[in-house]
Amino acid sequence: MSRVLACLILALSLFSGRSFAAEPTKEEIARARAETWLTGVDEGKYPESWDQASALFKKAVSKEQWLQAIGTVRAPLGKLISRNLKSSKLTAALPGAPDGSYVILEYDASFESKKAAIETITPMLDPDGQWRVAGYFIR
Repeated sequence: MSRVLACLILALSLFSGRSFAAEPTKEEIARARAETWLTGVDEGKYPESWDQASALFKKAVSKEQWLQAIGTVRAPLGKLISRNLKSSKLTAALPGAPDGSYVILEYDASFESKKAAIETITPMLDPDGQWRVAGYFIR
């Protein structure tokens, strides 16, 4: 009887440990969405990247403007060699943008034709509760 009770206690403790697993943070969710978006950009899916961007992004930049700008900036760099997260910062305010939930992600990146670059991508929490990219810059 004590063996059955011990097994039951063990099983309940294992089960309860799973139920208390940590939920992903806002930064982790935003980063995952941003990296999925970046993968599309890396693959040259520029029209889709605009379609998947935040409402704020789409309001600031037309699809045609985006396609022109991203093609001009990314094509000369060649294929992505590596990308490593340098920093991540959750913030409620950005210059020139409405207050909200933003995550500023900086990556050290290397491309075929540009060995050292810094990519800054800023996902934001859209009104529908989804994280979408609101800004993207390469230096």
